[in-house]
Amino acid sequence: MAASLAREQSFAKLSAKPRFDMIVVGGGASGLGTALDAASRGLSVAVFESQDFASGTSSRSTKLVHGGVRYLAQGHIPLVREALRERSRLLHNAPHNAHPLQFVMPSFAWWERPFYGAGLKVYDALSGTHGLGDTEFLSTSETLEALPGVRSQGLSGGVRYWDGQFNDARLAIDLARTTASFGALVLNYCKVETLLEDAGKVAGVRVVDQETQQAIDVQSNCVINATGVWVDALRSASKPHLVRPSRGVHLVVSRDFMPTDSAMLIPKTRDGRVLFIVPWLGHLILGTTDTPVDAALREPYADKADVDFILGEAAHYLKRAPTRADVLSIWSGLRPLVQDVSAGSTKSISREHTIEIATNGLLTVTGGKWTTYRAMSEDVMTHALAHQLLPAGTSAQCVTYDLPILGSDSPCNMPDIALAGEPAFVRFAVEHEFARTTSDVLARRSRALFLDAKAAEKLAPAVAQTMIQLGIRDPDAASLVQLAQQYQSCP
Repeated sequence: MAASLAREQSFAKLSAKPRFDMIVVGGGASGLGTALDAASRGLSVAVFESQDFASGTSSRSTKLVHGGVRYLAQGHIPLVREALRERSRLLHNAPHNAHPLQFVMPSFAWWERPFYGAGLKVYDALSGTHGLGDTEFLSTSETLEALPGVRSQGLSGGVRYWDGQFNDARLAIDLARTTASFGALVLNYCKVETLLEDAGKVAGVRVVDQETQQAIDVQSNCVINATGVWVDALRSASKPHLVRPSRGVHLVVSRDFMPTDSAMLIPKTRDGRVLFIVPWLGHLILGTTDTPVDAALREPYADKADVDFILGEAAHYLKRAPTRADVLSIWSGLRPLVQDVSAGSTKSISREHTIEIATNGLLTVTGGKWTTYRAMSEDVMTHALAHQLLPAGTSAQCVTYDLPILGSDSPCNMPDIALAGEPAFVRFAVEHEFARTTSDVLARRSRALFLDAKAAEKLAPAVAQTMIQLGIRDPDAASLVQLAQQYQSCP
């Protein structure tokens, strides 16, 4: 079926004015996870994303499935234990996407190896049956073997432990496909303009197709606001903001700087921050920063201080220092940091995620991280049931704990950037994975833009031409070219 025809049929269903048991606003980790949980319990669900799935924060993580070593140091044991359990769930449910990854902490002071090693032994213990491997103390020679690019001067050994890695945007697409397989209506480039209310209670949403500008009112008594750093746009204007965004920046360089399958973690840089150097899809990710910002831009920019910090710290720990000329792609993401909510709200707050239920019944969820998306989604359902936002008789039993996530059939999990320009690759992305623009294909169905922006720019014309042949009226290759130039620029 032509891509445009399939989308027209989806909007025809909406035009028939059906009533859904749940409407989810937002197509990132929390929104898609919640939609899957609800649909797999037998509810009728509609998901609306104003841009592309995972086009915001959910495609811009450090690609780690982790329990949170930093939270362990802060004494947040229950949070770490939950994340370690959910790490195991993700690796089990999406083995085509997520896999175990060795991390090495190099030691440059005599106390670092025993200090961090002891903490990581506790990390192992908290993992219990969900452990991925034992923490090991490494000699200097073993550390050099595990991290062939690390600076040897002053090195006194290291500690090796295990966490996980995944492809964030790919997981979002897989979640969207899985949710649709349960009968949910899943639409990207469909913006929720406003809430509909009846007698002061949420009764649905007005959505606008961003391709045709067609507006449709869609009915539901349960609306989930899962729009990440943009959640305040749907909340009452009279309320104080729930979220203040924080910017994380990542740089991508050649794997030649550290040719290994092990990741390096520096738990405390010279200014007290954390630095990761992580192998991913044949490249290395350097990052990340954590800088509060005022504006929640769709395409946040890295600034000079971010880039200088990452390159400076990498130079301190790698024997061959990457320079700005070596950077293949620079990308930024916004993390939703939760502030105090207004008095009188029904809420559940942790360092991981926040749920607020407003007086009109709007349920807002924000915060959290990819690793715990499934548990966060289950928590959303628990709150929705407790506040009688869902139909009577809705199952209280979550089934996503062992639910396989679709996606092992996709050619888009291949790391070869050149594949992204192949017509068969583009066809699969359009016909099976909701791709509507050139950026969808080159940034999220493949990860070409995030790995090598210049290479992605060169592929844009061929990808756009194939999409036009498949019935996409305007694949907007110009936007991808503009993005690629932004991702290549070093301030």
